[in-house]
Amino acid sequence: MRAARTLASLDEVGAGDHVCQLLEPGDDVIDRSRAFVADGALFGDKVVIVGAAPRVTGEFALTVLDPARSQGSLLAAVRREAVNAGREGFRALRVLHHVTRAAGGRRSDDLLRSELDLEEFAADSGALVVCAYSVTDWDASTLEQIGCVHPHHLGSRPASPSFQVYRTAKDSWTVNGVIDADGALAFATILRTLLAQSTTVRLLCHELDFFDAAGMSALADAARHLPERKVVLEGTNDTVRLAWELSGFEGPGIPVVMAP
Repeated sequence: MRAARTLASLDEVGAGDHVCQLLEPGDDVIDRSRAFVADGALFGDKVVIVGAAPRVTGEFALTVLDPARSQGSLLAAVRREAVNAGREGFRALRVLHHVTRAAGGRRSDDLLRSELDLEEFAADSGALVVCAYSVTDWDASTLEQIGCVHPHHLGSRPASPSFQVYRTAKDSWTVNGVIDADGALAFATILRTLLAQSTTVRLLCHELDFFDAAGMSALADAARHLPERKVVLEGTNDTVRLAWELSGFEGPGIPVVMAP
């Protein structure tokens, strides 16, 4: 089963990992990620670089994708490359995604949706995906929200929002930490995205400590947004279930099921 963790370096990236790499001012994405890219040849992986053309040609066997010129979504493009990698005899797909404002857009909810797609892709396919964000290009609030949907981080994670949502199995997602006012908007966007793709969203909440009022409202509003869908929270603790009930959210009008 996948588990959230902080990495000391990109050398630790393994199959199915989806890593958020923060670049400091002056960092070059290729220089900082050179070992990750070079390890493709070592392990027999096909390397795809999205949004950052390497300055040195011939050093690595790789494919470069320009998001602005790709046909369809980024997810569709990397899925095509994964299929090609299998046909070509590679072990797995190794993706370095340099997320810039030109490629990623300015809306944090669009970025969240794109990163959720990549998270599901990495978990289900076994691909190794590193998403590099420069702290000079993105505001702290956006970077904090993006961190919520990466189970793996290089360096220290932002302190807030203090939760993560990541793919655990084909039919479930793990939620950990605390969902409060700082993370309520991001959590609502994540839930709406997942509900748009599945009739039932199964959240494993064994490591979820607490919802505050804003977090519970975000959950209720997201569930009401698509009333024909359902959110099932498994492994919730007594405090979370009691707070949900006392807040008046438990009932047939809100398609949310909380279970111990």
